[in-house]
Amino acid sequence: MKELSIAIPASVVSDTPHLREKTSKIGMIGRAAAIFKVNAIIIYPDDPRANQKKDMELIDRLLTYMETPQYLRKRLFELSPDLQFAGILPPLRTPHHPLNRSSKNLKIGEYREGVALSRTKEGTLVDIGVEQPALARNAGMSSGGRVTVRIVRAGQTVEVEPADRNAAPSYWGYSVAVEKRSLGKMLKSGCFDVTICTSKYGTPFTSFKERLTDSWASASRVLVVFGAPTVGLNEVAAREGLRLEEIADFVVNTIPCQGTETVRTEEAIFASLAVFNVNLAMNKGGKSCH
Repeated sequence: MKELSIAIPASVVSDTPHLREKTSKIGMIGRAAAIFKVNAIIIYPDDPRANQKKDMELIDRLLTYMETPQYLRKRLFELSPDLQFAGILPPLRTPHHPLNRSSKNLKIGEYREGVALSRTKEGTLVDIGVEQPALARNAGMSSGGRVTVRIVRAGQTVEVEPADRNAAPSYWGYSVAVEKRSLGKMLKSGCFDVTICTSKYGTPFTSFKERLTDSWASASRVLVVFGAPTVGLNEVAAREGLRLEEIADFVVNTIPCQGTETVRTEEAIFASLAVFNVNLAMNKGGKSCH
């Protein structure tokens, strides 16, 4: 199964002064990730001259909050000034954010996200977003931790078992990671089979569509990297004394002949992932490859 990751710079919110607008921008990024089935969002430092810890923590918290099912948020998140405007974050409406809150409508085999509440003689009680906690028999779960479970018994009594989120039959959201390494070190790490950097100075996508298609199809781990609102990836790499073409497999312009001087990061994410989705992520049968 293909794992698609995107990397966004810590300064993605640096040009937005108010927390409300920062929250709205991160909401767009989270929605784009969910729409195009991104498995991981990586936040990387892009300005060695600045202390970007606060911005990285804000982005991490907002994206993680957004990815968490609504019925678990009060259990997993404490009150924080960073979440002051969380109400404007758009809902993901992904399969792991079910609208069903009734146990009678649960189906055996269904996957749910939950929080382990407490241990009993019979097992662990898990909040899965219905009227009463479900029981996970013979499951060693840490209280307060988020878990993925599968329904094994439905009805008046609901029983679940621990499950691997990667085994879910449909897209199951994204993870968020804060990267301490610089752009160059991240791209050189060898953690990804294919690395794609987006840039208005890159080669138009159509010029090497076939080569990129082959690389995408054979890769298990793909990383797509985006630049900052005011500084592109070429400049970010240059700060390390590097050339982008030397550290990335592909440097792609997905918006040739753009009509604006700059394209915002959140706009570039939507545009680029749409191009990749149509041209790379769909096989001949029209089914998603990841």
